[in-house]
Amino acid sequence: MTVPRTICLGFLAVIAVGTILLMMPFSSAEGTWSNLIVALFTSTSAVCVTGLSVVDPGTYFSFWGQFFVATLVQIGGLGYMTATTFLLLLLGARFGLRDKVAIQQALDRTGMHDSAQLIRSIIAVTLIFEISGVFLLLPVFTSDYNLDKALWLAIFHSINSWNNAGFSLFRDNFIGYQTSVLLNLSVTGLIIFGGIGYGVILEMYVWLRDRLQKKPEKMVFSLNFKVATTTTLVLLIFGTVAFFFIEVKNPETFGTLSLGNKIMSAWFQSVTPRTAGFNTIDIGKMTTAGLFLTIALMFIGASPGGTGGGLKTTTFRVLTSCTKAILQGKEEVLLYERTVPISLILKAVGVLVGSIATVLLSTILISITDSEVNFIQILFEVVSAFATVGLSTGITATVSATAKVILIITMYIGRVGILLLMGALLGDPKPSAIRYPEENMIVG
Repeated sequence: MTVPRTICLGFLAVIAVGTILLMMPFSSAEGTWSNLIVALFTSTSAVCVTGLSVVDPGTYFSFWGQFFVATLVQIGGLGYMTATTFLLLLLGARFGLRDKVAIQQALDRTGMHDSAQLIRSIIAVTLIFEISGVFLLLPVFTSDYNLDKALWLAIFHSINSWNNAGFSLFRDNFIGYQTSVLLNLSVTGLIIFGGIGYGVILEMYVWLRDRLQKKPEKMVFSLNFKVATTTTLVLLIFGTVAFFFIEVKNPETFGTLSLGNKIMSAWFQSVTPRTAGFNTIDIGKMTTAGLFLTIALMFIGASPGGTGGGLKTTTFRVLTSCTKAILQGKEEVLLYERTVPISLILKAVGVLVGSIATVLLSTILISITDSEVNFIQILFEVVSAFATVGLSTGITATVSATAKVILIITMYIGRVGILLLMGALLGDPKPSAIRYPEENMIVG
């Protein structure tokens, strides 16, 4: 039982428990047993922090069903190893080498030092942001609902925003709050910080602490921090500008809004593919260009170590830097005056090829099972599932049961990671002392 197998099986175990809980009569608003596919799809989507749903969570599930969905999202956002390790720490269990290795692989860390303290910090950061989100969202919902209902709506949507899941208790998601500045800024803020990675947030905290304490020594940010923050910022600005000009004349999305609300909607639509799944416009009525741009942003996804999925910003940056180096005739890849190791480049290429293969295979299979569905809608749904986004053009509930199973598998692969899954299936690589001679070939 290797560490990758432990993590993969752990996610499957949580999905199985969630499926059983969501099938129970007390989880249904009608008090009846839920359909297996509905419960399995919802549980997988919650644990994989995706947000795709074949039913309306706000009307289909009772309070307990909604509570289970929120709990599964919380566990999925933290990650199986983080959640179980925190429970072990609470129980006073010994934190051994195997646990440290598991945390290192689960969070994609470079070292194993201070793993227990890191888990405590992650839980603290999560609670701080989610509680802050509740207080920010509460005034928005109290204007339309009583305090008890508004409090639950604030808690549920704060958890889903921070963990980059797209479950909403409103039938039209956040379209009804399209012009609410407080909701738009609060939700997008939680999405960005939740997806940028715990390591980045902790570095921000240390930098702010040192500045406030006026320490003389200057903090040097890690390469991961620089790449994650700058790439995220560029993608957010690019997405906002692009969505604004693509959808500005579309009467079904931005066309009828004021200039300020058009900019705010473009900002929200730029943030949510990274990888949250909330929407303030009808995704199914976007232009083809808008849908394709959303697919591209969803595929890139969030940053490593966060609650989002996708290819990851750092992987995307390494690949673009490789392309830049080749075009400039260089033999090494540089980022912020640092040389990127060959092993990291190979890993980035492996993630890209595995991700493309998964998306292509899932798209082909669903195109076969549901040939009447538009291709762009199928591709959109598959990328949304793989990148654990949760955005949909509205076909999730109408596709066949076989297509739903394919989406379930795609969501699972996207959450555990293609390399981790292959490591679980193939086992640990065996070392070899054999070195083969090099030989050139034609490429490109």
